[in-house]
Amino acid sequence: MSRARSMTQDDWQTAASTENGSGCLSVYSLSILGVFLIVGLITALGLAAPVPVVASAPGMPANIGPSGSSTLSPIFTPEVRFWESHLIQWANTASLDPNLAAVVMQIESCGDPRALSRAGAKGLFQVMPFHFLFGENGYDPETNALRGLNYLARSLTTANGDPRLALAGYNGGIGVITRSEWLWSAETKRYVYFGMPIYEDARNGRTTSTMLDEWYRRYGAGLCRQAAERLGIAP
Repeated sequence: MSRARSMTQDDWQTAASTENGSGCLSVYSLSILGVFLIVGLITALGLAAPVPVVASAPGMPANIGPSGSSTLSPIFTPEVRFWESHLIQWANTASLDPNLAAVVMQIESCGDPRALSRAGAKGLFQVMPFHFLFGENGYDPETNALRGLNYLARSLTTANGDPRLALAGYNGGIGVITRSEWLWSAETKRYVYFGMPIYEDARNGRTTSTMLDEWYRRYGAGLCRQAAERLGIAP
């Protein structure tokens, strides 16, 4: 199949980083004092409610989201399928469908463990540095998957199990999930435009994906070529 690349990996980062200050895997922050004041006020008024907790280490609670498959769809590029056994393990740890995790890896890095964006996002799932604990190696696949899929699971929980909104949250920050789509950045709209149909093809058992082929032609060829070279996969 003839495929060509016209844009760079960083096209996926620019709009989100402008909107949320961090690109993929955005979070919003308050001062520590502000957080304590707000929590104290809520507690005093009796308004506190249980908040879903997502573990930051193996053994995440099973109620984050259903695991849709124990196998990986064949639609993904060879560079992503190189990580198949790992993707299944990582996704099961996070209670995610491996195919949803694979969609994120496909778009973010095409399986290149050393991928680095201009915004500073690292590794297989393009995790921003502030999501790593002190001393963690963001390029280590296990660590990168732990942090990245933890955030994807949180996004899916916030989206009440809607994978389309979860993909939007992964790209633009969880805060975008509750916003009108008219307010989403062009980056996030594009991410969902490609990501959701690819996921639908994967989870519905298709053997090819027209949308994945379109993504590859428009954005992915160079990214995947770089990943193949890194992984030692013959062209």
